[in-house]
Amino acid sequence: MPHYAVDRMEGKIAVLVADDGTAIDVPRPMLPAGARDGSVLLVPVGSDGSPNWTAAELDEAERERRLKRARETLDRLRKRDPGGDVAV
Repeated sequence: MPHYAVDRMEGKIAVLVADDGTAIDVPRPMLPAGARDGSVLLVPVGSDGSPNWTAAELDEAERERRLKRARETLDRLRKRDPGGDVAV
């Protein structure tokens, strides 16, 4: 099943980003209770190949894994930063 990350909420619409980077707008009422900015959803695919939003579930373990990976990347980049102004 594919994962989608909740990028942001805009009124009655949630903007989700698929693992391939594709953004999609989904009506907020179709998302599982508790979905918010930064949530990761595990979304089954319907028989027609489209996401079945009504059966989507929050995937807290995947959200934590992604946050950890992002923190590790930031830490690695900070260690390489020499500091100071950029010289051109």
